Amino acid sequence: MVFIIPFVWLILTSLKPEAQVFTDPLQWIPRPFQWSNYRDALTHPSFPFFRLLGNTLFYAGGSTIGVVYSSALVAYGFSRIKFWGRDTLFLVTIATMLLPAAVTLIPRYILFFNLGWVGTYAPLIVPYFLGNAFNIFLLRQFMLTVPWELSDAARIDGANEFVIFSKIILPMVRPALIVVAILHFMYTWNDFFEPLIYLNDPKQYTLVLGLYAFQTNRARIVWSLMMAAAVTVTGPLIGLFFAAQRYFVDGISLTGNK
Repeated sequence: MVFIIPFVWLILTSLKPEAQVFTDPLQWIPRPFQWSNYRDALTHPSFPFFRLLGNTLFYAGGSTIGVVYSSALVAYGFSRIKFWGRDTLFLVTIATMLLPAAVTLIPRYILFFNLGWVGTYAPLIVPYFLGNAFNIFLLRQFMLTVPWELSDAARIDGANEFVIFSKIILPMVRPALIVVAILHFMYTWNDFFEPLIYLNDPKQYTLVLGLYAFQTNRARIVWSLMMAAAVTVTGPLIGLFFAAQRYFVDGISLTGNK
């Protein structure tokens, strides 16, 4: 109940006339319910919702595809292939999680600037095609639970490592893949910092940046419209989580259990 109160207040405020937002004492129930706030927010020139939504889906969707596949590929190598120095490389990979993002921000920006990527979506999407340490760890722990006999039987039948990875291991770790996809999609959907750093054109803004611009590019903040816009930004994530809740819970509960 404590956690849900801010969401209830957000939704109710999005339906209030502007004069009822900051009443004293606080008025919870709008009188009347002003549904036109959503129409006004979504059609306002300062908040081009559908363009922002398309940009967000491009960023979140593209990076999610990259991080799921690349992290699964690396996790397969760390969990199912025996080679010299494997455990040391895995420890180095995990150790990168200790680096604060602020430490690598300037070197990464200089690198992307010299590549001519600043002002495009490339710095936001391409790095995720090279794996992510946390997701590699999560998928490795899940892949360790798959019986080795399945891989050995496939090798006897003539399957190479890529066939074993794509045809046997990936289908068996589907709950973990869905967990990685949901966590990363939610992160990129809500990401404010990196799009702010690398995107220069307002036409490229994501929903979160658009919401911030909607607040700051106006002489006076209309809070009822702000709350309506905020509901449209958070609503799809809530729907996504409930739609994939069963896979999410299965992936978390089974990870690392033999």
